[in-house]
Amino acid sequence: MPDAKSRLYVFAAPSGAGKTTLVHAMMQHYPGLRFSISYTTRQPRRNEADGVNYFFVSREQFEKLRASGEMLEWATVFDHLYGTSRKQVEKILADGHDVLLEIDWQGARQVRASMPDCVTVFILPPSVTELERRLRDRRTDSEAAIARRLRDALNDMQHWEEFDYIIINDRLDDAVADLDAVFTGRGDAQSVSNPKLRRRIHAILDL
Repeated sequence: MPDAKSRLYVFAAPSGAGKTTLVHAMMQHYPGLRFSISYTTRQPRRNEADGVNYFFVSREQFEKLRASGEMLEWATVFDHLYGTSRKQVEKILADGHDVLLEIDWQGARQVRASMPDCVTVFILPPSVTELERRLRDRRTDSEAAIARRLRDALNDMQHWEEFDYIIINDRLDDAVADLDAVFTGRGDAQSVSNPKLRRRIHAILDL
């Protein structure tokens, strides 16, 4: 069984919200934190390495892992399969380390069902306009791909209430400080139940 002192942190966000940057920041701030490497069926990008960024596998290999119950969570994102190894997460926790998962809201929902003591964090952009700007600034996607990413991101953001904490990634330093508060048990201001934060989210999503 996992060490009682170890915590599982689940980060999710729409594409373009800056999730990966914040994950890297937390890994630097907390040397004892371990990152769970996901499996994916998509091809590696030029700057990615197998076993470092992802475990790159075929769809057939992924389906076998899923059928055997190896996946703690899995989801289809932009036509590719992504998933987290249950054994990998349980081993890191058993070794006494906190674990960080970088997944989407679908996967987060599955992890919560399987490991209800996990801490879930959803990252939002400061506005939809800023989100679109960030997607365009990547300069890696066609107009059609950007439109699809933005459409999917807007859908993803509708699931914010399913998470324990919300981080609005406007200024990086502020977002890192907010995450640090969550990690050290001082995250009341970032709690999804905070009325002030909820009003700000409603404004971002035009609710």
